[in-house]
Amino acid sequence: SAVSKGPEVPFSSEAYRISATSRGKELRLTLAPLGPGAPQDLVFRFGMSGSFRLCPAAQLPRHAHLRFLTRESPPRALCFVDARRFGSWRLGDAWQPGRGPCVLSEYQAFRENVLKNLDDKAFDKPICETLLNQKFFNGIGNYLRAEILYRLKIPPFEKARTVLEALKDQEQARRKKNPSLTLSKKLKLMQENPDLLELCHTVPMEVITAEKKLFDPDHSDNYAAFKNWLQCYLVPGMSSLRDRNGRTIWFQGEPGPMAPKGQASRKKRAQLKADPEAVTPKVTTRASKRRPRAAAKPPKPAAEEEEEVADGPRKGRSRGRRKVTTAPALSKPEALVKAKRSRQTTARRGRGEAGSPAA
Repeated sequence: SAVSKGPEVPFSSEAYRISATSRGKELRLTLAPLGPGAPQDLVFRFGMSGSFRLCPAAQLPRHAHLRFLTRESPPRALCFVDARRFGSWRLGDAWQPGRGPCVLSEYQAFRENVLKNLDDKAFDKPICETLLNQKFFNGIGNYLRAEILYRLKIPPFEKARTVLEALKDQEQARRKKNPSLTLSKKLKLMQENPDLLELCHTVPMEVITAEKKLFDPDHSDNYAAFKNWLQCYLVPGMSSLRDRNGRTIWFQGEPGPMAPKGQASRKKRAQLKADPEAVTPKVTTRASKRRPRAAAKPPKPAAEEEEEVADGPRKGRSRGRRKVTTAPALSKPEALVKAKRSRQTTARRGRGEAGSPAA
């Protein structure tokens, strides 16, 4: 489309076949001519809202940034649709450098890549932030990390190395105890008592093997079915905090020792607001002193906040959200008006004018 930010695709053929291969958060399309001509590869990243949709060519979606037309009559179009334009594609068959093995298709390599690199500084961070590092967890996104940590009851702001070193010790002990385990027995153990790395494989597999209607954009129950599958992410009653990259993590229970300081979860803020007798905490941040009325604004809905955050970190966002809710202070014009009214009322009372209360 004219507004697309992706590169031009130098490919032309009377008839060609499209095949796809996925790896982590990337998808490679191969356009192979049915006649003479060289194939063309494209590698896609989906961002937060990218998807493919097959629809009539005369009824293209508004944000269809790349289209492949069929030879039918009337023709249909396979479209890469991305409303927020965080997604992208590039020419060639190479996966993006720096991404680790796929949690789905390269599970054993993924597991070994994590456990042999636990001295990397990436594991100094909270486990919820490390799970989004595609160098080690290629394929895990925001809602998946919440579901994985929730199932194991792991605090999201526990140090990643602390969580994963325990798995390394468990694996070594298991190998010593059962050195001749067959693949089927290993799979059975994984299903009966999965660890965090195993859930990084099985939870996404649940999404992939779910019924078609769960993610069919044309199905009326699409979002409702997905919400029913979720156990933690965006679920009422769960707590949430923003991590240091500006991404919201949903969880149950305590956040963990590395939780951002001075930031209350949405669940707790809602409870404070609902209890009129709750003691209002003192505010010590400069931002709250400069803008005393900003804290009085109602928090945005969770879904709306999620839509605003891209894959990368947003600098300066978390600082403004670490204020504790306070009672709104009167602005200067309002204070002057109230003071003036008070003087007028006192004067009327002194003159005994109508409207003053009887002595």
